Amino acid sequence: MEEVYKFESEKKLYSIIGNNIKYYRKLYSITKSDMTQKDLAKLINVSTSLIGNLESKNTYQGISVYNLYKISKVLEVPMDNFFINH
Repeated sequence: MEEVYKFESEKKLYSIIGNNIKYYRKLYSITKSDMTQKDLAKLINVSTSLIGNLESKNTYQGISVYNLYKISKVLEVPMDNFFINH
């Protein structure tokens, strides 16, 4: 029997990931130490505009698995948490 999977659209997935990056970055700022978009970008060696685009509700920005991995390590969040639609 063939299984049928329901996938989020690409734009929806980017939106979920971006919202979670923003959420966990701000949570990190509250619980550990201040983490701006610029700080996060510097720590993972990407541009501040990439982080801004990821977190923006108006821009759908893709992200590599490697960059998402680095963000998860810096923010101390398991990678799969970035795919949860809250």
